[in-house]
Amino acid sequence: MSAFELVETPQGLGLRWHEHPEMKPLVIDFLSGKQAYRGQQANRKDEAIARACLLGEATSVLDGTAGLARDAWVLVQLGAQVTLNERQPMVRALLADALERLYRDDASWQNRIQLLASDALTQVAAESFDVVYLDPMYPKGDRKQKAAVKKDMQMFQHLVGADEDADALLAPALQIARKRVVVKRPQHADFLAQQKPSSQVISKKHRFDIYLKPVVS
Repeated sequence: MSAFELVETPQGLGLRWHEHPEMKPLVIDFLSGKQAYRGQQANRKDEAIARACLLGEATSVLDGTAGLARDAWVLVQLGAQVTLNERQPMVRALLADALERLYRDDASWQNRIQLLASDALTQVAAESFDVVYLDPMYPKGDRKQKAAVKKDMQMFQHLVGADEDADALLAPALQIARKRVVVKRPQHADFLAQQKPSSQVISKKHRFDIYLKPVVS
């Protein structure tokens, strides 16, 4: 029996963790709750992710490791057009359900956020997005932060596990991006693929490594 199961809840499709029956199923909800609130409070001045992605009018962003789409939703609220990519099947199903509910509420959201048809970056056309954003899961054993991880993230981390092939994401991301690739990392983490970034934006808990595309004259 799998440790996880997708179940229907009154709020939408949820992820149940059988090892912790006391926990509510994890549901992605762009319209209410903490995720919606964070998006509503976001502003470009205070969000390091906005500075890293150099958001401008109608900037197109591919979130190559969307997960629960929390950062993606902030980018949407700050004006970006975001496409989500997620290769874990259960998480992908949660995202699809959350987007369906969002579109039912207001169909115009389809022009702002959508789920990529493919689940592999290698199948995305070259230079098809202004920015590619990556936030690969970091191995739990390498975490230096001792603060307890929130329960919903514990569930997510146990389901997804560490992205052991995270280094392999950078090369296709650089092909896809027209302007830059932004990689979110823990403060102490090595550079992705051991490749030094062009610049960085540092926040209190993370850093955003920025890889600029070379300008062709």
